[in-house]
Amino acid sequence: MEIERINENTVKFYISYIDIEERGFDRDEIWYNRERSEELFWDMMDEVHTEEDFVMEGPLWIQVQALDKGLEILVTKAQLSKDGQKLELPVSDEKMKDFAVDERVEAMLDQLQENEEEEVEEKLDFVIAFRDFEDIISLSKRVELGNVHTQLRSYKNNYYLIVEFPEEQFEEDEIDNILSILLEYGHETDTTIHVISEYGKVIIAENALIELKKYF
Repeated sequence: MEIERINENTVKFYISYIDIEERGFDRDEIWYNRERSEELFWDMMDEVHTEEDFVMEGPLWIQVQALDKGLEILVTKAQLSKDGQKLELPVSDEKMKDFAVDERVEAMLDQLQENEEEEVEEKLDFVIAFRDFEDIISLSKRVELGNVHTQLRSYKNNYYLIVEFPEEQFEEDEIDNILSILLEYGHETDTTIHVISEYGKVIIAENALIELKKYF
């Protein structure tokens, strides 16, 4: 699990579905089993508390975003106003609500279910890592992916090609064939697309392989 301390009262963390399963939870449980979802939430919050010394006191405001390969969760502690009475939460007035301690997990779970229901567009994302830039140039001369969104980024002395397939335009065997070619030049990585997208430096934002072939 990746944890980022935003400020004194806010922490953001990302957990992949693989990490969730390694903790002993089934992915479906996150959406349909409230008791198991609460167990997972407190397990994550214990880790946040240990690594970032984030004290879980008073009401919390929780924002959850369901990503293709995991969950991104933003947790903010509500603050008392100067008179020591009113709770101030980082949301607009019409959405402001004083979450009781025992409601904060329920709020997270409700949002998870809403996000799951809202997911409509189907796409498949892959990240291929390269140690040498020359390997990416060689790949660009081998294959053209006109209908596939490709983006090239660098992160921690490696290059990463993000490949996004519109699922409705490709059959499974077509995707497998393309990936097999990509992996002749690059390799699979444990670094998630979330990390690469957030922290990686953009080298070519769109049509990466086409642009590389054009200039090299």
